[in-house]
Amino acid sequence: MSSEASCVSSAEAVTPTRNTLPLRRSDFATLAEALDYAAKGVTGANFYVRGKLDTVLPYATLRAEAQTLAQRLLSLELPRGARIAIVGETSPDFLRFFFACQYIGLVPVALPATVNLGGHAAYVEKMRGMLKGAGASVVVGSKEFIGFVEEAVQGVEIAFWGTPATFNELPPSDAPLQPTGPDETAYMQFTSGSTGFPKAAMVTERALSANMYGASVHGVDMTEDDRFVSWLPFYHDMGLIGCLLTVVSSQRSVDYIDTREFAMRPRRWLELISNNRATITYGPPFGYELCAQRVRASDVEGYDFSHWRIAGVGAEPISPAVLDRFSSVFAPCGFHPKAFIPSYGMAENTLAISFAPRDKPYEVDWIDPDELTEELKAKFVDAENARGFVRCGKPLPGHDVKIVDEQGNRLGELGVGRILICGPSMMTGYFERPEATAEVLGADGWYDTGDIGYLSDGEIVVTGRHKDMIIINGRNIWPQDIEAIAERQPNIRSRDASAFGIVSAEGSELAVVVVQCNNLEDSERNELVQSLRREVYEELGITCLVELVPRHTLPRTSSGKLSRSGTRVGYLKRREAEKNGDKSADGVRHAV
Repeated sequence: MSSEASCVSSAEAVTPTRNTLPLRRSDFATLAEALDYAAKGVTGANFYVRGKLDTVLPYATLRAEAQTLAQRLLSLELPRGARIAIVGETSPDFLRFFFACQYIGLVPVALPATVNLGGHAAYVEKMRGMLKGAGASVVVGSKEFIGFVEEAVQGVEIAFWGTPATFNELPPSDAPLQPTGPDETAYMQFTSGSTGFPKAAMVTERALSANMYGASVHGVDMTEDDRFVSWLPFYHDMGLIGCLLTVVSSQRSVDYIDTREFAMRPRRWLELISNNRATITYGPPFGYELCAQRVRASDVEGYDFSHWRIAGVGAEPISPAVLDRFSSVFAPCGFHPKAFIPSYGMAENTLAISFAPRDKPYEVDWIDPDELTEELKAKFVDAENARGFVRCGKPLPGHDVKIVDEQGNRLGELGVGRILICGPSMMTGYFERPEATAEVLGADGWYDTGDIGYLSDGEIVVTGRHKDMIIINGRNIWPQDIEAIAERQPNIRSRDASAFGIVSAEGSELAVVVVQCNNLEDSERNELVQSLRREVYEELGITCLVELVPRHTLPRTSSGKLSRSGTRVGYLKRREAEKNGDKSADGVRHAV
């Protein structure tokens, strides 16, 4: 908790939903300008801990504290554009540091605030890699995380690091504040993905403003009566842009709970929405699924969701079954399916690319799976024999999307191919990664998302990932990272492992790795499986299904590379054969 933020008891009031200012829907040139305006009103951010209101931070207070902190940061005499890494906890301190940077031309970078069970060393190494990847000069973490920071900065050129209290002891400078300009970098966002080579997308104030304006006006049609609730972490683009920066730039009040608290007690999120009469919230599908699974019928009876008009959903593949279940469970307390607004976006485009239409139920395309995979065409069939894909809406005004084949030719409606995007919200590139930037961002401004999909009545439909990415609980997992963990196990050689994702019966994605090995006793195979699953969990924070197969089983491309898609097809066929009692599958040795 900030030493300067206003501490309150649970009996005191949160910041009001209705403001004293005329609503401006993110039409500012910079974040500093947006906060300057919001500070003239009475709205702000409210932080809850264990179900109780802990801190109220009006935007007027946030502005004053951010500017005071900015004067202290100026005493470090950092060059303009220097990066400040902030451990992204759900706290007032994150807001203070993020906006302090905006007033003096420094670049904030959010670091993950999650330590997987048994993953202390892995977390420190990941943090160190991010500090190097961002070229950070300063690092700030709470008392809970400062020990990790102390370890991570070893061997890294850091000018200053410490807790928020440490920074409060810096002498204030009398130098004038010079806010970040429209064409300067507003922040850097690490993209979800490879743990070994983290990439930080650089986003200018101009790109950020374009995206927030599009979301506020065309995405959710912000009103004077809107109030946000969020459990999303600030180190994720949906949490940072969608549930913090866009909220401030539209002068809305917001109620926060910590991500870890939501994971343990998802009902806290629902209680806030009901009790504070929130109208807008966002989340990945797994968040809505968690609520539908965990909440008791007696809890549902006590909720009132009649005012909940926008339930944004994105960040990972959207299963129609997940939305259907949530809608069914919470219909008795007034939730309407039309509140769901499926969207498509990514950090490289600041956040949003498209929003589904408002005030109408989400639309699902029921597609022939064989035509999809073999003919690369979206052919509509009856739901009974099809796979459902949720439409994610048309691109925001000024933004464009095209579907191309492997030769780069633009495809028409229902043609399945790579999804490319362009527009005013695009990043300038990955920080000091020109080769990685050139791989995905062309000189003509088109960005290759790595996703596969098609356009249906002009709306984006995502069907898969061109680059074999595995998305679990809103996180992008590179299969190469799983394979590297497998290949360092005893008796496993290079190129003996192939990882991919599959969809479970519940509609969520699971990671699978198929590993080639020969001549192992049962005890050795079991030890290998357990060791591999444990190390994947410790380093990546996910559970992983493991299958052991004989050598020369993994399929390869004509150039000799592993075919993850081919491995996936073989794995699913073997599982189906075993389920049907096919004895020919008995020769495959696998363990889960």
